[in-house]
Amino acid sequence: MCTCTTTTVLAVGSHPDDIELGCGGALAKHVARGDRVIMLVITTGQAGPGDVTARTREQEEAAAVLGAELRWGGLPDGSVSAHELQLVHTIESLIRQEGVDVVYTHGLQDTHQDHRAVALATLGAARHCKRVLCYDSPSSYHFAPSVFVDITDAFDKKVTALRCHASQVAHSAMASTSLVTTQAGYRGFQARVEHAEGFVPHRVQLDV
Repeated sequence: MCTCTTTTVLAVGSHPDDIELGCGGALAKHVARGDRVIMLVITTGQAGPGDVTARTREQEEAAAVLGAELRWGGLPDGSVSAHELQLVHTIESLIRQEGVDVVYTHGLQDTHQDHRAVALATLGAARHCKRVLCYDSPSSYHFAPSVFVDITDAFDKKVTALRCHASQVAHSAMASTSLVTTQAGYRGFQARVEHAEGFVPHRVQLDV
C-alpha cells in the first residue's frame, strides 16, 4: 500500500519577481515531482517600474508557468517593516492552514528593507517548520550558500517565468535574464552541475 504524501512548499517574496529570481528553478523542480507549491508575494511592487495592474498580471502569469498557486500579502511596497505583526500572522496562518512542509524566503543579509523584513517575519512564522531555506537576490550581500538545487533541467522554466515580468526585465537591471544565467552557471560551478540555485539553510531536518 502506498503511503506517499504530497509535500507542500511555500515560497515567500517581497515583490513580484523576487521568488522567480531566488528559487524559481527549485519551485519548478518541486512541481515536476508532484509537490504542491504556493507563492506568497507580500506587495504588488507599486514603488518599482510598471503599474500595479501590470505587475499583478505578470506575477499571475509567472506563477502559472511554474505551476504554483499564488497568494498576495496586501502590504505596501517599501514599508513592509511597519507591518511586522500583520506580516508574521499572515505567513503563520498560511503555514498552519495549508500544512506547509518546506519554506523558502529572502536572506536576512540584504540591502532592501522589504527583503529583510520579509525574511525576519518568515523565520519567525516558520519557527515550527522542519525545512526553512533562504534564497539569494540581486540585493543580497555576503550570501554564502551551502545547500544547492540542481536546476539544469528546470532552468528554461525559471527564465520563462522571469520573462513574464516584462516591466521589470525591460527597466530593471535586477531582473536581467543574462545576469540570472550567469548566476545560475556560477552556482552550478559551485555545486558541480550545469545550473543551480544556492540556499542558506535556516533549518533543515534530514530524513535518515
